[in-house]
Parts: sequence; structure tokens; C-alpha cells
Amino acid sequence: MVSAAVCRQSAAAKFWPAGGQRDASVFPPESAVSFVVKRLKNRPEFLRVAGAGRKWVTPGLILQARRHDHGEGENAEVSPVRVGLTVSRKVGNAVKRNRARRRLRAAVEQVISDHAENGHDFVVIGRTATLDRPFAALLNDLETALKRLNAYR
Repeated sequence: MVSAAVCRQSAAAKFWPAGGQRDASVFPPESAVSFVVKRLKNRPEFLRVAGAGRKWVTPGLILQARRHDHGEGENAEVSPVRVGLTVSRKVGNAVKRNRARRRLRAAVEQVISDHAENGHDFVVIGRTATLDRPFAALLNDLETALKRLNAYR
């Protein structure tokens, strides 16, 4: 007769082998990516982008943009695009905010990585319509905002 602890252990061992090779990350290392998208992480970076005064409002999202200063790093041709996402409590409870954030993150991965000019910081702000808007329309909103802010390549 096999004990329950042994069964649980063997079931877990099938999925998470001890010391085995783990799968690669969803995001490849930066050296493997020709176009690098980094994250804005702290409040002063978000405020710097908002202070630039360049924004475009669409039904599904708001996009704020700012060009990097030369003192912040490399020249604009090789400096990365940095993106921050924010969704306020006006959108809904935590479940709705997280869903909106996931949808925006997916849109940013598709559009910003292909069409944004290097040397820009972007803040993508979720709206209530982000939850119900068709994903194709959300992608179109992001492309339109990039074009209007002269950050589309």
C-alpha cells in the first residue's frame, strides 16, 4: 500500500523535477532582443513623463510620451523604449484593474515593440472602456496615439 505523502510527492515530481532544467522565461534576455522595451518602475519616472505634457486620449486608453534627456543615458538611436502601465481605482475593483493591466500589457508588447521610436518613455493609462473594448480596437487605439504623438516609426 502506498501512502498519500508518497503519491503527492511523485505527482509534484512529475511537474517540478528537483534539480531539473527549468523552461526559459517568457521574455528572452535583453541581449537576444534587437529592440529593448524596459519598464518605468518608480513614481518620479511616471511624473517626468506626465510633466512633458504630451498625451493622446483614445476610447480605450491614454498614452503619455516623453523623449529621453541626453543626460539619462545613451543617444536616442540606441536608448531603449521604457513603458509604464497604470490603471486607477476608477476602473473598478482589483480583478478588473488587473484584467485591464493584462490587456494593456499585451497590446504594448505587440504595438510598442514594433512601432515605437527609440529614446521615448511612455505611460499607458487604462480607462473603464479598456475592459470591454475589443482587443483589435485597443491595438488600433495604441497605434493611433503613437502616430499622433510623433513616436511611430
